[in-house]
Amino acid sequence: MSEKNGKIRPETVAQVVEEDLLPLEGATGHEPLDFSYDREFAVDESYKATLPDLQNGSLIRGAPIRLEKVGIHNFRLPIKYRRRGSDDLIELETSVTGTVSLEACKKGINMSRIMRAFYEHKDSQFTIDTLAKILGDYKRSLESFEAQIMLKLSYPIPQKSLRSGLEGYQYYDVIMEMGLDKSDRIHKTLHFDFVYSSACPCSFELAEHARSLRNKATVSHSQRSSARISVKFEEMIWIEDLHDLCLEALQTETQVMVKREDEQAFAELNGSYLKFVEDAARLLYEGLSRDGRILDFKIVCSHLESLHSHDAVAVVAKGVQNGFNTDVTYNEFRTLLK
Repeated sequence: MSEKNGKIRPETVAQVVEEDLLPLEGATGHEPLDFSYDREFAVDESYKATLPDLQNGSLIRGAPIRLEKVGIHNFRLPIKYRRRGSDDLIELETSVTGTVSLEACKKGINMSRIMRAFYEHKDSQFTIDTLAKILGDYKRSLESFEAQIMLKLSYPIPQKSLRSGLEGYQYYDVIMEMGLDKSDRIHKTLHFDFVYSSACPCSFELAEHARSLRNKATVSHSQRSSARISVKFEEMIWIEDLHDLCLEALQTETQVMVKREDEQAFAELNGSYLKFVEDAARLLYEGLSRDGRILDFKIVCSHLESLHSHDAVAVVAKGVQNGFNTDVTYNEFRTLLK
């Protein structure tokens, strides 16, 4: 240790130990700490039995209340997903959030068991139904009453250009959620983001007015727009099913590969399917309502206005009792920026 401007300054960790801790050896009877890492040390069952476990037997800090969710967030691993109508697998990096309920009488949980449950199934042909087995496994392992899983991924679907025949991959933000309650009932939710172009009907009419009455060259405004649909279901729904539903309802999905003929086709497509943000929400509502597999749904649309310096938004839910509501946080709206 050295002294500078009246203050004690440690030179190194080793020096702190040597100068501060070792003089206490005589008073405490402790041997000096060994700071070397033993690469040859092997752990056996008898040694593991001596390891302390703070989650069992130690006092609960703070209020002894039940916690609805305790677990891990953004644990990442590659998962093999099965596509609709095919045995082909696609491996995608997936962010996992896994939680369980924690009763008031329990100190904590062994969070590594959640990760181990996923690794035990990492080579499975994965669908949202695979989550049911994983949920059951770590709910039993952690001796919890409830368990939840959330998977976040970017899912590729091939898209063919409008006229040239080129093909590329469009990527979709997807979140799969599954919950297992006290009665072992499974609750499934799928969130799907769809990016499309929205051409303003009002701008189109004003542009046509200037063209016809004053022979003025005009460009009506359109913008990249996003829709997030969330659905609850029991019978299997594929990611491709939600894509097809959004495409059928809105028509004007943004393109991946384009030549000049495709760009012209896209302009014509937008002219054929003009829409305000409220139109988009109602079109999606109509489409979701027709699918008998969907028990409940919520729609959030955001048009990133090219005319205004603000966005236009619309939110609607199916209206199921104790189901989705129309509450949307500021951050949720921000995540629709694509």
